[in-house]
Amino acid sequence: MDISRESNHNQMDCNFDNMEHKHGKFLPSQEDRFDSGVDSLKEDELVNSFEELNVKTSEDHPQDYEPWRSAVTEDGDTLLHLAIIHEASEHALQMIKLSHNHPFLNVQNHQRQTALHLAVITEQSLLVERLLKAGADPLLADDSGNTALHIACKKGSLICFSVITQNCQRHLTSIVSFPNYNGHNCLHLASINGYISLVESLIRLGADINAQEQCSGRTALHLAVDLQNPTLVCRLLELGADVNCLNYGGFTPYHLTYGRQNEAIRCQLYERTAQELRELPDSESDDSDMEDLDLSEDELYDDIKFGK
Repeated sequence: MDISRESNHNQMDCNFDNMEHKHGKFLPSQEDRFDSGVDSLKEDELVNSFEELNVKTSEDHPQDYEPWRSAVTEDGDTLLHLAIIHEASEHALQMIKLSHNHPFLNVQNHQRQTALHLAVITEQSLLVERLLKAGADPLLADDSGNTALHIACKKGSLICFSVITQNCQRHLTSIVSFPNYNGHNCLHLASINGYISLVESLIRLGADINAQEQCSGRTALHLAVDLQNPTLVCRLLELGADVNCLNYGGFTPYHLTYGRQNEAIRCQLYERTAQELRELPDSESDDSDMEDLDLSEDELYDDIKFGK
């Protein structure tokens, strides 16, 4: 689905973009391998495995006894995980239907990904909806601290974003503000990747436009300046972003325009920034602060890798 996105040459693509759709499957990049079993389990084998462990509702077994729920690969993937990854939607929907409010729906693989994470990664919005209605927990985080909503914001998946937010009203405030292990909440991730439609939606849903990411205290406006995204800067200002907010180094968004090429951003911020906050604070240089905040080393360009 097309959504408004402002690109810029300084911004590396999210590593989900490196997945190629081939024969109904997603092939992960070397850095982002969301299915440890993709190469080891073919579609036909998946179907056979499910049929061999087919649901038994006879009087010989209690309803909760389902052998397919206990089948796990060496990488921690359940048959539901594999069905979602291989886009075997009928099998996935059948397992979801038979596991309403069952812990099986929230099993995490060795990357701590749930079925809900994988449904968002593969952008299967119907499965996302069915999982949430069946009791999947939207607050569970993977090994990078990302919830399913984090992933939707990183991918720019407006449809998955809409499904999650519409079906998680009770948890919405927590999910929207929840930081991942790199200190970024959903608004930061949408801003980093230039998804303006998602930025607008998040703020409309109550996201704090001036929330500071935990690593260096940058707001969405700081990030937009860092990435030299004039359209996003303009929109954030229209939505009420605080131009006088300081990051942990004592820098306003305007300070981050020093040494940058985009004069439009500089002019927009200069006019709105308090006069006493226009000069750089006492420090060796703003470049040293920029080096500490090197975006190329940040989680925003490395979706799944953790602990680098």
